[in-house]
Amino acid sequence: MKVSIAAAILILLVAALFGVPNYQRLTVLRESHVKLVATAAQLGISIDITHPDDPVRITKRERENKDSDAKLAAAEFITFAKEMEAMEKADSPPDEAQQKRIMEIMDRMMSLDSAQLKILIAEVRAAKDLKDETRQGLIAFSIMTLASNHPQAALALLTESSDLFKESDVGNSVISSSLARWAKHDPLAAVEWVKKNTTKFPDLITDEAKRGLISGAAAQDPKLAFKLIGELGIQDIGQAMSGIVSAAKTPEERTATLAALREHLATLPDEKFRNAVDGPKNSALAWLARGVAQQGFAAGSEWITKANLTPTELESFTGGLQGAIKGGESGEWIEWLGEKLPPKKAAESIISLVRDWTRSDYQAAGKWLSTATEGPTKNAAIRSYAETVSQYEPATAAQWAMTLPPGKDRDLTLKRIYQNWPKDDEAAKEAFKQEHSIK
Repeated sequence: MKVSIAAAILILLVAALFGVPNYQRLTVLRESHVKLVATAAQLGISIDITHPDDPVRITKRERENKDSDAKLAAAEFITFAKEMEAMEKADSPPDEAQQKRIMEIMDRMMSLDSAQLKILIAEVRAAKDLKDETRQGLIAFSIMTLASNHPQAALALLTESSDLFKESDVGNSVISSSLARWAKHDPLAAVEWVKKNTTKFPDLITDEAKRGLISGAAAQDPKLAFKLIGELGIQDIGQAMSGIVSAAKTPEERTATLAALREHLATLPDEKFRNAVDGPKNSALAWLARGVAQQGFAAGSEWITKANLTPTELESFTGGLQGAIKGGESGEWIEWLGEKLPPKKAAESIISLVRDWTRSDYQAAGKWLSTATEGPTKNAAIRSYAETVSQYEPATAAQWAMTLPPGKDRDLTLKRIYQNWPKDDEAAKEAFKQEHSIK
């Protein structure tokens, strides 16, 4: 089932709220929640903020007030959703005032406890004039609001509304995120929940959901996380292993995860499967490299040295550097690759890195190239740079190609420049072909 723009906006907002770049926003909302709890205490409502879902002693009148607040929030939420559906129909993006209102609604949602969210979900389900996909988005948003701090309660709410998510990917995403958060703090309890509920909710507790659990468990215990791949019957082993290594955020965590990865690989019976070029080991090590590269060259290269990677591990590892290197550090990593890898593998990796670097900032790549030390590393970089810029500056590419030593690599680079020559300059292309005897 296709999710509407209205529902998609809500889901994207949730992702933005709980995503890594927006922890500051989440902190603000939590502080707002604490203030609301303090206000409740002044009204005589006693709430333990460390266990907000526990029963609280409140009067019947206070309970009615909390229920009324939940119904009022639901009415506002539903009204907002209808406005979003109208915006979708008119193909109109949210303006500044609407964006502000979105954040206000998010603040309001963060102040509700699980009992109130349950009421809100019931109200949303009962709203007959909403599209089904919008209803899914609203309920998913409500559950995700709770999932940040109380994933177990969120999962309970989700399974109560499981009929709404049978033909949608939304439920899988929400349950995966909730399990990941729960597993960070209590992986064994999360595993037990999955085992008890897999048969009941096969459409929700999928491989994706299980991988979410495993990645959450990895933050606390990577050895356990690798063990759970088999225990939970994960089909895509490579993707699960990549999720585990991606959970390692510090040098210490990466060291522990690498040790756990090596230990786990030793238990796999099929040696060809373990060492296949597209096997799970290569995928996991490549994802580990992405995290290392994001540390920066100095810290990252130091970690690699201490990790004592085997030659085959190092080759798999360096495959993950592409696209992960911090700005301004490409040259350092290229030189490092030339020193650490066998010549053929080094050339392949350098060509890939230089190609990406040239496409994103050809001036910076060219500046580094003009000062690079002569040798195989520079020659591989020249080949890649020349072939990449030849699509828009073939004359510059030709000048660089002619700095290569005479031979196969120079001839092949000149041929690639000819093949990439802009189509609106056929005369120059033909002259270039004649000059270099290209066949």
